[in-house]
Amino acid sequence: MGKQKFLGEFEMIVLAALLRLDDDAYGSRIIDVIAEQAERNVSIGALYATLKRLEQKGLVTVRQGEATAVRGGRAKRYFKITGEGQRQMQRSLNSLRNLLVGTPIGAVG
Repeated sequence: MGKQKFLGEFEMIVLAALLRLDDDAYGSRIIDVIAEQAERNVSIGALYATLKRLEQKGLVTVRQGEATAVRGGRAKRYFKITGEGQRQMQRSLNSLRNLLVGTPIGAVG
């Protein structure tokens, strides 16, 4: 088996939030979804560091929204998982599932 890179837990959580939010995935919304669905509090700095790393790996794309007066003239940055991001997420999930087969946790899911 060749050397494959697998995603870390927080990277998978962030990518799952992007999938859930679809075209509405920007900083504060991503944090809200992670808090609600994963029951995990995340700092904006940790989120943006992870999004930048995922973008550098080609797993996430970024687009600028329109600047608004409500945001002091700043534009929102919207994030979207790429096809490669989805493939790597599936690979990491499959690896974890395979590892858990035959364990007490593997019997649950």
